[in-house]
Amino acid sequence: MDWGMKNRLSRIIRPASGKTVMLAVDHGYFMGPTSGLEKLDEMVNPLLPYADTLMLTRGALRYYISPEVDVPITLRVSGGTSILNEEELLHEGVTCSVEDAVRLNVSCVAFSILVGAPYERDTILAFAEVIDEARAYGIPTLCVTAVGRDMVRDARYMRLASRLGAELGADIIKTYYVEDGFETVTESCPVPVVIAGGKKIPEKEALQMAHNAIAAGAVGVDMGRNIFQSESPVAMIQAVRSVVHEGASVDEAFDLYQSLKGEVKTTT
Repeated sequence: MDWGMKNRLSRIIRPASGKTVMLAVDHGYFMGPTSGLEKLDEMVNPLLPYADTLMLTRGALRYYISPEVDVPITLRVSGGTSILNEEELLHEGVTCSVEDAVRLNVSCVAFSILVGAPYERDTILAFAEVIDEARAYGIPTLCVTAVGRDMVRDARYMRLASRLGAELGADIIKTYYVEDGFETVTESCPVPVVIAGGKKIPEKEALQMAHNAIAAGAVGVDMGRNIFQSESPVAMIQAVRSVVHEGASVDEAFDLYQSLKGEVKTTT
């Protein structure tokens, strides 16, 4: 691995802990103005000091994020369908060239593959091309293992999709946490695994999920709605950081969340 690749990865997965808190706000590329992200800059800016990397699209980056911020960028480079097209949802192709990603000085590019769907071949081959182009510039790739509506989220499927992404050449895998056997997903994947936050759930449950994933071998989370749709997003991202980077228990992290939430209410 070249120096540039190592350097970019070390900005995302922090060497001191070997862990990462990725903040995903790329939902607009297929969901439009997602609840909580209607004014993306107003939501995201207070969260940036606590994020190890910000995952978003090139449009959101250019229109909402100041180039003066010091946060590594993970750029979404796949898309092609919207939430309205249920039959083709996540049938994604390349929506941003690696050359443009270089112009944006990103630290990583992210692409979704859908394993097990009729069009899995399209997403896998497109991602393979992105990997080749990104490697030519020393840019790491994040493989998002998307799940179709009719597919069961279990360890067997997550093992398959995660290993497939790694074998294609991805540098980081993003997948869903599953209760039974998640350690077999991380053990059988030769590159770091982060978990997706998924749909909004109660704060303590989200912290429990993060804690369980780290205990099972994940290097972090790529969390979106469970942070920016929280009652107190700034408190929540700090609580998540305490679990990921500091090894806090779920109760300790939830107590921190409640304490910080109270401070925010007092100052507003």
